[in-house]
Amino acid sequence: MQPLGLVRRLAVRLQDGPVHGSGELLHGWVQLELRGALRVRALEVCARGMAMVHWLESLNIGLNVAYRECTACQTFLYRHCQLIPDNGEATVLQAGRHEFPFTFQLPETLATSFEGKHGSVRYWVKAKLHRPWSTVKKAKKEFTVIEPIDINTPALLAPQAGAKEKLARAWYCNRGQVSVTAKIDRKGYTPGEVIPIFAEIDNCTSRAVVPKAAIIQTQTFVARGTKKQKKSVVTSITGDPIPAGKREVWHGRALKIPPVGPSILQCRIIQVEYSLKVCVDIPGTSKLLLELPLVIGTIPLHPFGSRTSSVSSQYSVNLDWLSTIPEQLEAPPEYSAVVSSPEAEQSLAPPCRSELGDILEGPFFAYIQEFRFRPPPLYSEVDPNPASDNIRPRCMTC
Repeated sequence: MQPLGLVRRLAVRLQDGPVHGSGELLHGWVQLELRGALRVRALEVCARGMAMVHWLESLNIGLNVAYRECTACQTFLYRHCQLIPDNGEATVLQAGRHEFPFTFQLPETLATSFEGKHGSVRYWVKAKLHRPWSTVKKAKKEFTVIEPIDINTPALLAPQAGAKEKLARAWYCNRGQVSVTAKIDRKGYTPGEVIPIFAEIDNCTSRAVVPKAAIIQTQTFVARGTKKQKKSVVTSITGDPIPAGKREVWHGRALKIPPVGPSILQCRIIQVEYSLKVCVDIPGTSKLLLELPLVIGTIPLHPFGSRTSSVSSQYSVNLDWLSTIPEQLEAPPEYSAVVSSPEAEQSLAPPCRSELGDILEGPFFAYIQEFRFRPPPLYSEVDPNPASDNIRPRCMTC
């Protein structure tokens, strides 16, 4: 058996740092430092990415309590590479430092790295050094994946609005009604942005109520047909108390998003969702809650973005022809010099559908049939019907 002291260091290094995105190339190398010559059977490296959930559920069976383990996993990444192939013969590496580069192509769709109470999404690169008659030596390097979420899409640029009302009761007595209406400009935001909240709260009860707004993060874990949820308040604001019979209006009340992880929507067993909750605390009864969905993305809003930018970008207009217009306009040619008699007769007939091509299929353009007339007479500066000299001029005063 070869002494273990020959291997001074086995490590995995990543070239572009610990943060990567889906679809990128993962470059790195395995670093091996030896104190002396070492016989190596194989050296392999693999990249893995996996989501895992785990929790225990208690089951009451008569007077006894049993526990059921709920686990599930979903694989996002599995890449393998042989840096020193196992061909049946040992490879001798001399003392010193050895570096073995590798490259892995990350898939186009990955889930963002996540650490939760009942589950996680993790990515790592592991190297294994196989030696004859010795244990396998391993080295592991974790990295973070950020799945890009572009909020410059029609679905995430759409405004969100809602309304709710509640009848306040205490000891079977009707104390009046409380209603709330809220609206935000869009559904998608990025960390650090400010959400302007437009709301209107009507207090028709006999007591003062307090409006509040908060961003809620909901973590959902799925395993064996059951779900486990964990909700937490990311940030919140509290408005002024609204007296009885009064109305409060929020004209863009600011709520800043703190640094939080993006939404996770591409994982089957772990979801991370956000929502904006506008609630009204009513004394003596339950709260009035209004929830608006949110998506926390990674690509911020374009500075010139709007809700119509995604539609107008699909139909661009080419204005290169403006450069061909001469500075001084020329006189128009005569009609007969351009259109001959057969062409003029043919122009009276409407065009065939086959000649139009895809014009009739355009989304914004419709063909309007032209009604063409016979060509006008040729222009001449000589009057073809001159006045006769025998005609007596008419007196303009008679």
